[in-house]
Amino acid sequence: MHLVVTEKDLAAKRIADILSDGAASPTKVSSANAYRFNSTVVLGLKGHIVKLDFPDEYRDWKVDLHDLIRADIVTVPTHKTIVAGLKQAAKDADRVTIATDFDTEGELIGLEACTIIKSVKDVEVERVRFSAMTPIEVKRAFRSPTKIDLNLARSGEARQAVDLIWGAALTRFISTAAKRLGNRFLSAGRVQSPTLALIVDRERKIAQFVPEPYWEVFIDLNTGCETFHAKHQTDRFREKASALAAGENIGDTATVVTFAKTERVDAPPKPFNTTEFIAAASALGISASRAMDTAERLYTAGWISYPRTDNTVYPNELDLRLTVNMFKSGPFAENARLLLQQERLVATRGKKQTTDHPPIHPTMRATQSNLEPLSWKLYELVVRRFFATLSDPARWCTKKVTLESHGELFRATGLELSHRGWRFHYPYAQTQERHLPDLHEGTVLTVTNKQIVEKETQPPQRWGQGQLIKKMEELGLGTKSTRHEIITKLAQRGYIDVSPLRPTGIACSVTESLERYAPTITKPEMTRLLEEEMEKVTVGALSKEFVVVNSRDILDKVLNTLDERYQEICASLQTGLRGDATVGTCPQCNSDLIVRRSKRGGRFIGCSGYPNCTFGLPLPKTGRLRITARKCKQHDMRLIKVQTGKRLWDLGCPQCNYSSWMEKNKRKETTQPHPGHD
Repeated sequence: MHLVVTEKDLAAKRIADILSDGAASPTKVSSANAYRFNSTVVLGLKGHIVKLDFPDEYRDWKVDLHDLIRADIVTVPTHKTIVAGLKQAAKDADRVTIATDFDTEGELIGLEACTIIKSVKDVEVERVRFSAMTPIEVKRAFRSPTKIDLNLARSGEARQAVDLIWGAALTRFISTAAKRLGNRFLSAGRVQSPTLALIVDRERKIAQFVPEPYWEVFIDLNTGCETFHAKHQTDRFREKASALAAGENIGDTATVVTFAKTERVDAPPKPFNTTEFIAAASALGISASRAMDTAERLYTAGWISYPRTDNTVYPNELDLRLTVNMFKSGPFAENARLLLQQERLVATRGKKQTTDHPPIHPTMRATQSNLEPLSWKLYELVVRRFFATLSDPARWCTKKVTLESHGELFRATGLELSHRGWRFHYPYAQTQERHLPDLHEGTVLTVTNKQIVEKETQPPQRWGQGQLIKKMEELGLGTKSTRHEIITKLAQRGYIDVSPLRPTGIACSVTESLERYAPTITKPEMTRLLEEEMEKVTVGALSKEFVVVNSRDILDKVLNTLDERYQEICASLQTGLRGDATVGTCPQCNSDLIVRRSKRGGRFIGCSGYPNCTFGLPLPKTGRLRITARKCKQHDMRLIKVQTGKRLWDLGCPQCNYSSWMEKNKRKETTQPHPGHD
């Protein structure tokens, strides 16, 4: 029997359909889902079916952390049904093909499956790699199998081990120091903590920002045929008196001093790699995790190429004209027709070129009826980006005029799209056109209006998910496959709100304590060093064992620093977390309102002045509370969110919520029929 192992069940179904030309049928192998045709069985995993962990004796959080980080690491199954299915299938297999995704994680998952299979039977194992789940790509890969890349898989093992060790040690330390144990624990990690520090630092800059007033001076000018707007040459007046003086100087006319008209070439965008794709999806309001999950499904179904890639250069073997030719009919027919009119299709090139996967591009033609709305939205984004990278530049006509009125200089610019080029295919990159009439030096225009506008400087904006992932890539935090997962994990841990990315009070307390007493944990340098070492494992320049031992040595030094400042860290965390538990001010006695526990274990918002003050508000019985930094304008209480599993819902202001509940109950009582009433 020929056993084919894929990363997920959906991939198993797709590959079985391709290899069997649609003749494969679903089956079970020891309760695990599989697909059978002829003498071949295709079995899908659920990603990693085993995980690294510490031996049972290290589960006790009282274990010395220096001993923990030196402990042996064991492999334990996480999906026993699939492990049993692999072992059962291995008994009958005389040939095994690993067809997991071709990246570090996929190679490691394949090696994990191979190890389980070989524990039952020493059978020949092949590896196939492809960048698109299309019949041509998959069948080509199966005709030319290779071997598992052990260096790539060992790099993945090193990352798993390093993340386990750092995550366990740091999480236990700060949770114990903060006295937040059980399901209320505080997590930390070598990538998670510096990423969170970026978000906290941005929030700190926003909070510390002091707006400064400034004034802008504008005039409206009439050519006799049309009117346009011009701004004073002094972009921002820092003093109101100066702005008023400039306004007073403006006469009834203005004279054209200079006028220039030029053409600007607007180069098409570079091909999509993972980071650029996530950034573009984020600009459309799609979170990083949803974008990647959807892209994975599109890939598995054969619509687009593999979405986890650093590459921004199409490989020579990708037939660009043939790919465009797929779209000669359907919703992109006009786009394809225009591109195929070009004598040569020359693609743009980004700075990153790798040999594992091409940039993300369409691999099959879909119509809107083939896909659900979000999948279609992202598929269209990929198709249009691909078209844009093959198109000619856009061209803009730019106009600039300088005018003078009684010694005051003004300027205006015009921007008009003279040739759409790539922008015809890719409408997401919007630039606002500004009309400006053709003018001549010395022309006198009528000033029809003047305006002095007072404004304030604005704080820096919060990170968008796409922006944050670009910054993480720049700093060497995480990988193309894990950066969006870090954001999801921070949200699940109650450290951030994702729309926009805003840290919770707990996140600020944890980050500020670590920055003060163990800054290495919150800086990217250490994480970048370990990432670089793991990349060297990929090419065989370092061993997995060296990287893991080195990471343990680094962490041991970090823990020594934490141990020396343990009491200060405890006090800092506990003080910060007490402040985070304060919801607002008691309306009856002005004491702090805090989250309290009743004698029966229930929770509520109560007055810290108890027993002298008994004011209280109810809270949901279950779910993890997130007390946000935002406040109710009416009651000055901090707004609350509740996390139950993966669902996050808004409780809002506790007082507003309670008043609304009371009002609903009152309406129900008044609408109940009177006893005995027909």
